[in-house]
Amino acid sequence: MDVQTAKLQVLAYSKKAYKEKLMAGTSGNLSVCIPEKHCFVITPSSVDYNEMQAEDLVLLDFSGHVLEGHYPPSSEWRLHAGIYRNIPRVAAVVHTHSPYATACAAAHYTIPPVLIEMIPYVGGSVEVAPYAPPGSEEIVQTVLPILKTKNACLLANHGVVAVGEDLQAAYINSVYTEDAAKIVLLALAAGLQPQSIPEFSEHEEDRNNEK
Repeated sequence: MDVQTAKLQVLAYSKKAYKEKLMAGTSGNLSVCIPEKHCFVITPSSVDYNEMQAEDLVLLDFSGHVLEGHYPPSSEWRLHAGIYRNIPRVAAVVHTHSPYATACAAAHYTIPPVLIEMIPYVGGSVEVAPYAPPGSEEIVQTVLPILKTKNACLLANHGVVAVGEDLQAAYINSVYTEDAAKIVLLALAAGLQPQSIPEFSEHEEDRNNEK
C-alpha cells in the first residue's frame, strides 16, 4: 500500500467513526501500517474530524519520527507503534471512546461473549487492560498480552482499542465491541443477567487456564 492510499483510508474511516458516534470531539485515533516502509499513517492531534483532510494525516516511523505532516501526531501514537512492532498480523488500529464500551472500561467490566459475532471477529470476551496513563509507553505493555490473541480490548478508564489485518477489519471489530457492550448494559439495566455463549465460554476458559 502506498502512503496516499493509506491516508485516504484513515481519513474515510475516521469520519465514519465520528459520524457513527464512536468518538466525540477530537477523541480517538486511527492508523494504518505500511510494513514494507516500516511506517504508519495516523490521525493528527486535536483536529476536528469534520474539517480533517488527507494532507492533515501524519506519517510516522515506529520510533515516532514524523516523516510527513504539518500537525503533531495523535498523542496515542506509542500505542499504535507498539502494537505494530509486537504483533505482525496487525496492519490497522482503531482506538475509540465509544460510550457503551467505554462505560464497561470505566467499570473495569469484561464484556462476556454474548453474541455469535464476538467469536470470529473479536475472539470472544473483550477483556480490560489495566489502567495506564494515556499516551504512555506503559499502555502498550498493558494491551499486548490481550491483543496477541484477540482483536479488541478495553482500556481501563479510557476506551477501546481494536485491531485487524486491514482498516476495515479493525473498524468492524470496534463496532462489534460497542454493539456487544450496549446489549450487555441494556440487559443489566433491565435487571437481567447476560449469558455467555455456552460452548465458547467453556473453550475460552480452557484457553485462559493454559496461559
